Amino acid sequence: MPKLPVLSGREIIKALRRAGFEELRQRGSHVIMIRREDRRVVVVPVHGGRDVLPETLRGILRQAGLSPDEFRELLK
Repeated sequence: MPKLPVLSGREIIKALRRAGFEELRQRGSHVIMIRREDRRVVVVPVHGGRDVLPETLRGILRQAGLSPDEFRELLK
C-alpha cells in the first residue's frame, strides 16, 4: 500500500467536504463531520499547525468509508 500523504486537519476537512461530508459540530480541537446520505460520522483532529499522523488518517478514512486512492483523488 502506498504511503498516505502528511496533511493538516484543515486539509483533511477540505477533502472530506468534496466527498459530501459537512461539519456538524466541533468539540475542543476535534471537528465532527457527517455525510447525511449514508449517515457516516467522521472525527477529524485539528491541532493548530500540527499534521495528522498517518495512522490517524488511516482511521479517518476507515470511518469515512474511503480508500487511500479515493482520498488522494479528493486532494486534487
